Amino acid sequence: MNTNLRFIDPHVHMTSRTTDDYEAMARAGVVAIIEPSFWLGQPRTQVGSFQDYFSSLVGWEPFRASQFGIKHYCTIGLNSKEANNEALAEQVIELLPLYVHKENVVAIGEIGYDDQTPAEDKYFRMQLELAKELNMVVQVHTPHRDKKAGTIRSMEVCLEHGIDPGMVVIDHNNEETVQAVLDRGFIAAFTIYPKTKMGNERMVEVVRTYGSDNIIVDSSADWGVSDPLAVPKTAGLMLQKGISKEDVVKTCYQNALDIFGKNGKMKASDWLRPEGVDQTQLFNDNSVLRGQKPKTGSDKIV
Repeated sequence: MNTNLRFIDPHVHMTSRTTDDYEAMARAGVVAIIEPSFWLGQPRTQVGSFQDYFSSLVGWEPFRASQFGIKHYCTIGLNSKEANNEALAEQVIELLPLYVHKENVVAIGEIGYDDQTPAEDKYFRMQLELAKELNMVVQVHTPHRDKKAGTIRSMEVCLEHGIDPGMVVIDHNNEETVQAVLDRGFIAAFTIYPKTKMGNERMVEVVRTYGSDNIIVDSSADWGVSDPLAVPKTAGLMLQKGISKEDVVKTCYQNALDIFGKNGKMKASDWLRPEGVDQTQLFNDNSVLRGQKPKTGSDKIV
């Protein structure tokens, strides 16, 4: 459904996706994305792999997105799964200050709990202190198991550290957690997956029930079965089901801009500039093209 709206996907792992996905997202109206630090599907074994990954999130991936007219931002952090390797986690924590000041880094994240171990708790708290020190937004990954208890624990720890709930995005919510998150003043983000987490039909009912204040829709598309078009598809379904355009704009665009734009690095002018794309540009002598004629200026990507 062509809604003629602009969208932000504030949680999508484009390192795992292809240029075809970028083209499809641009065609669907996605103008900006946020890529949270993530894990590879298997544990990293040395700090250098983290360093190269973080460097790609502030270098190659923003370039790749720009070639399709999409503005790329990221969040930097040690994910909860890999916090349990403490010897490695200590080294990664030392890396973070080298990256959090980069121009496209809009938050510390995604951090939080997976199995809710003591090690996860330790490094979650350390990263909350870093965010507090730098007055940065925090993006929290809530556990897939024992979700409600883990979500409440995540918020309680944030409050213990004196973090303003309005500076914290609690992600991977569902119907069981949303009320608790909103009641405490945190931002509630919802991951739209084809079969697990939240489906877009369910998301429509969440917005119908709770409204659009402090609610964000994202895809969390990654290397598994997932959909990088989840945000525009959910927006289209909302409109079909009678959700107001104002509520769609807030949940699929404006709320993400408001929260992740707090440090001034993410702003609408970044993607509303008229110059368009420039596919003649290179990154370390690399192009995303393979013999195609480069598009420039007002040329349409799709």
